[in-house]
Amino acid sequence: MSSRLANLRELLKDEDVRSISRRYFISNGFDGTLTTIGIIVGSFLGGSQSSMEIVRVVAGGTVGLAASGVWSVWEIERAEKLAELKAVEEKMLTGLEGTALHDRKGDARKVNAMMSGLGPTIGMLLPIIPYFFVGVALSMMWATVIGVLIGVSLLFVFGAYMGNLSEQNWVIAGLRTGVVGLVVGGINIILPG
Repeated sequence: MSSRLANLRELLKDEDVRSISRRYFISNGFDGTLTTIGIIVGSFLGGSQSSMEIVRVVAGGTVGLAASGVWSVWEIERAEKLAELKAVEEKMLTGLEGTALHDRKGDARKVNAMMSGLGPTIGMLLPIIPYFFVGVALSMMWATVIGVLIGVSLLFVFGAYMGNLSEQNWVIAGLRTGVVGLVVGGINIILPG
C-alpha cells in the first residue's frame, strides 16, 4: 500500500499527469454540476414532491457520468499513451513493453481516468445534499434553492481554481463559471411545461 502511495505521489509530481487529470476533473465536474442544476430545477418546477426521487435521479445520472468519464478517458488515454510509446519505440528501434516508461504511462492513465470519474461525482452529489433535509429542516423549494447555490458555488470554485492556475483574476474567473449555473437554472424556469 505504501509503495502505491509513493508511486501516486511520484506521478502527481509530473506536470503532464497533473495537467491532464485537472482538465478531465474540471471539465467533467462542470458537466456534472450543470446537469444536476438542470435536474433539480426541472424536477421542482415539474412538481416533484419527493426529495428522494430527485436524489435517485441524480444518483443514477452520477453513475452514468462517472462511468462515462472513467471509461472514455481510460480508452482515450490508452490510445494516446500507446501512440506515444510507439513513437519512442520507433526512434529507439526497440520495444518498451515491461519497461519503467511503459508502466508509468499505464499508471498515468489510471490517475487520469480516476480524476475524470471523480469530477462529475463531486459535481453531482454535493448539490443534492439539501434534499436529505426535506421535511426535517427544509422545504422542497429551499432544498432546490440551496442545491442550486451549492452548484453555483462549486462552479465558482472550479473557475477560481483555473483562474488562479493561469494567473488570471481568480474572482472574475470564478464569477464567469458560476454565472453559467444561474443561466442553466434560469433557462429551466422559462422552459415551457
